Order: sequence, then C-alpha cells, then structure tokens
Amino acid sequence: MSLDLTRAFVPVRIAVLTVSDTRGLAEDRSGDALVARLSEAGHALAERAILRDDVDSIVAQLGRWIDDAGVDCVITTGGTGVTGRDVTPEAIERVADKMIPGFGELFRWLSYQSIGTSTVQSRACACVARGTYVFALPGSTGAVKDAWDGILASQLDIRHRPCNFVELMPRLTER
Repeated sequence: MSLDLTRAFVPVRIAVLTVSDTRGLAEDRSGDALVARLSEAGHALAERAILRDDVDSIVAQLGRWIDDAGVDCVITTGGTGVTGRDVTPEAIERVADKMIPGFGELFRWLSYQSIGTSTVQSRACACVARGTYVFALPGSTGAVKDAWDGILASQLDIRHRPCNFVELMPRLTER
C-alpha cells in the first residue's frame, strides 16, 4: 500500500459531530484531535457540532449534512458504546443506504493493539447515506487517533493505492 504521487490530492469536505451528554466545545478533546488531523492532512472542515446522546437529534443533524452539497463526509465521535445513552450506531442505521461493515471490524482490530479486549465495547461503524460517507468513532482521543491514523487518513486520500473511498465518491449514488 502506497501513495501514487502522480495523482493530485483531492481535499475532502468533512463535517465533525461530537455526541456527548457531558462535553462542550471547550472540553471536546476528541473532536479537536479529529479536526487537527483532517486539517493537517489537507482536508477542509465543513462544519462542526456537538449534540447530546439523542437519536432523533443525531439523525436530524446527519440528514442536514448528508443533504448539503458542501459536505462529502461526516465523522462522528462518541455514543458508540453499549450503555443505554449510547445511540450513535442506531442513528447511523436510520440514515444508511449501505453499511460498510469492514470499517468497524478493522477499527476494532486496530484498537485491540492499544486497549486489548476492551475494544469489544465499541460499536464503531460506517455507512454511505445518499452519496455521503458517515463514520462513527468512539469518543476517546485514542480511538480517534486509531481510526484516523489507521484507516481514514489513507482511505480519504485519493492517492492511496490500490483503492480508496475518495475515488468512489462520484459513483456512490449511481443506480
């Protein structure tokens, strides 16, 4: 796996949603880590928001961004655990056209290297929704770093070989 430097980099417009009942913007270290990483990679922060763990609110925000031509991809952080308040995967399922099961599987494999069997508590997931990628990450900064560094940095770079998510974007809504 490598970068094809003969291809021009294509910045992706990414919206970041933090799901938390306890954090505001000042305490959102995982959101900050995600924004820093996507910016350093050359992508554009389309929008950023923080919402409480409420499935209807999350679905509504996802829907706004999915339908916004200025957003190519949404990355959420938080709400992927197994407690009663963790509802981000349920929101993702409500907007999804196609789930991307390999994302969660690969995330948990990478996370296992850092936190061992505790990774089974993560319900990280991803989908395509009306032509927009949506990735749901756990709310810890470690999880954000694992997901970005181990998966998203390369899959959101059109130069990544042998294939990547960006080159598929024009075809996501084809029938």
